[in-house]
Amino acid sequence: MTSLRVRIDLAYDGTDFSGWAAQPGRRTVEGELSTALATLLRAPEPLRLTVAGRTDAGVHARGQVAHADVDAALYAVLPGRSSRSPEEAARTRLAGILPSDVVVRAVSRAPAGFDARFSATQRRYLYRVCDRPGTLDPLRRRDTVLVKDELDVEAMDLAAGRLTGLRDFAAFCRKREGATTVRTLLDYSWERTADGTVEATVVADAFCHSMVRALVGSVVPVGQGRAEVGFPAEVLTAGARDPRVTVMPAHGLSLEEVAYPADADLAARASEARATRTLDPDP
Repeated sequence: MTSLRVRIDLAYDGTDFSGWAAQPGRRTVEGELSTALATLLRAPEPLRLTVAGRTDAGVHARGQVAHADVDAALYAVLPGRSSRSPEEAARTRLAGILPSDVVVRAVSRAPAGFDARFSATQRRYLYRVCDRPGTLDPLRRRDTVLVKDELDVEAMDLAAGRLTGLRDFAAFCRKREGATTVRTLLDYSWERTADGTVEATVVADAFCHSMVRALVGSVVPVGQGRAEVGFPAEVLTAGARDPRVTVMPAHGLSLEEVAYPADADLAARASEARATRTLDPDP
């Protein structure tokens, strides 16, 4: 079989999923998509997928990216007698197979060296909080977390900004054996939007498990006046999980965007990302 790598851009409402990763007996985004691809390509079993961000149960995505290696011959005949490209045929036909809480936005042939996970240069997440119960939009209840106390957004933004840079985020990560917790946090900022919702934008080259929700959980107490502006940075410096930091609910979080370098740099970026990162020792 001659294989062809395809890139799949997708979005999903994570409410009714047990996260991205396929799990026996559980409904997952990967399970639905890999099964749909197998149906589309008449493969004997679900296809293996590589994803940019393995979202947890309840987390949403508007800008998720995955790739799959498919049979080139089967992919080429997807349009049948129509004038559509295989890419457009794949997107259209997947829409008829997938459930309504998963939407494939685009299917494309991946450039040489592309890896949905390792070629990514950054991921951007959004976290939504409502601190004024009377303004909560019931139509957004699945992607917005309600908190009791009104938030000082300026203080939260100041506290969040002190966490950016190349750092060891062990205090905000659920550790995995042999995995590094060193990440580059490119942006962490808070603002109150026109509808009154408070939103966090969190951008990094990569994230470890539960990192975004723990980062949010360290800053919300600052906004509530229960912690000083320097509290999140103190937790970061301590390098250990702090019981005062609550990992926020999953449903307020959404993966908004995954960015990649120019095609010529994809392979080099993937090689760089696979290397275990450490912090340089002090001079």
